[in-house]
Amino acid sequence: MSETPKIEIRALRKSFGSNEVLKNINLDVAKGGVVALIGPSGSGKSTLLRCINLLVVPDGGSVRVGDTRFSFGEGAKLPDVKSLARFRATTGMVFQHFNLFPHMTTLQNVMEGPVTVRRMAKADADKLARAQLAKVGLAEKADQYPATLSGGQKQRVAIARALAMEPDVMLFDEATSALDPELVGEVLNVIQQLASEGMTMVIVTHEIAFAREVADRLIFMRDGVVVEEGPARQVIDNPKESATRAFLSHFHRTGALPPANAVS
Repeated sequence: MSETPKIEIRALRKSFGSNEVLKNINLDVAKGGVVALIGPSGSGKSTLLRCINLLVVPDGGSVRVGDTRFSFGEGAKLPDVKSLARFRATTGMVFQHFNLFPHMTTLQNVMEGPVTVRRMAKADADKLARAQLAKVGLAEKADQYPATLSGGQKQRVAIARALAMEPDVMLFDEATSALDPELVGEVLNVIQQLASEGMTMVIVTHEIAFAREVADRLIFMRDGVVVEEGPARQVIDNPKESATRAFLSHFHRTGALPPANAVS
């Protein structure tokens, strides 16, 4: 592909003490591409996601999102606070837990970033926030407080809050894992809508059937390395590596995957 990737990770390394969590990771995400990261707990998926928007500072390698590149390791100058804030404003992140401000209404939660970080006028931020709440199907909840919302609604507010910063890319770290099963679908539907609109996304997920439908590419990680990567359906339906097969077999057994010949 001749087009420059929107996200480019090169030789990324990260250790916590003696535990090497990421070992020489390389990753490209095309503009408008959706990459799903799967793998067992402790494989480094969430750390990789946090390194992409520099919530975790890598020990070596480089991270580029759009036109902004940071290098890490011996002799590399770490980004200053202002550069980091600017960079994070362009990389929206949604976590397992919603981290909404309980004393603010849904609307105020979504407005907060544009007003405080982007210095947007309150009237403009109000309009933007209402549009994002409508996008995630929660326009009528604008004046409610987080305590009155279901888990799925809170996570959709968290997505609206990230989108209100008008980011270049969206990162999802197990966005549905803290939800009751019946609420997972409403959040996945929002992510699927973003994919259809061309948002560049990296998604850490255990929702394998969802990853098969929505992701262009799938990466299976284990023990801090990329074991296998390729088109999502190809990797899920016909994994080449035995470790990938073993991991995916759990999902086949639980019925979390459609049969390989299912019509989508």
